[in-house]
Amino acid sequence: MTDESPQQPELILDVMGQQCPLPVLRARKRLLNLDPGTLLRVFVTDPVSRIDMPHFCVETGHELVDTRDRGTWIEFLIRRGTDIAMPE
Repeated sequence: MTDESPQQPELILDVMGQQCPLPVLRARKRLLNLDPGTLLRVFVTDPVSRIDMPHFCVETGHELVDTRDRGTWIEFLIRRGTDIAMPE
């Protein structure tokens, strides 16, 4: 008998090679179309995203679950918020 808990749905957004502000704008667009609680894993090469993505999550109500520096690229894991704010 195995104790397997259901995994939360997770999607991937690859925006490698795209420069600011495109990684955040594409993440925002994808997150708006997801159900609350859904995980989005975002792959970026733009170093400015280290600042932009966490700021975006705080401002809009999404949870930045994890950030991993992979050397030449960065991986963000974002949980779609329930009460998200629309940036002005």
